[in-house]
Amino acid sequence: MQVKSATTKDELKKRLRRIEGQVRGVEKMLDADRDCHEIIQQLAAIKSAVQQASLLVVRSYAAQCLL
Repeated sequence: MQVKSATTKDELKKRLRRIEGQVRGVEKMLDADRDCHEIIQQLAAIKSAVQQASLLVVRSYAAQCLL
């Protein structure tokens, strides 16, 4: 499957760049010995962001391939 919609592709790329930044932020937090609670909070945010990106791909797939 290819993501054909330019809008969907742009949105997905934007989300992935944000996720990448969040992951880099967690690495910096580890290096800075930040509190575990803060790190867990950021990991939960990353998990949610990945879930939303996955949902975007699934919706695109459903619209293009299943209908």
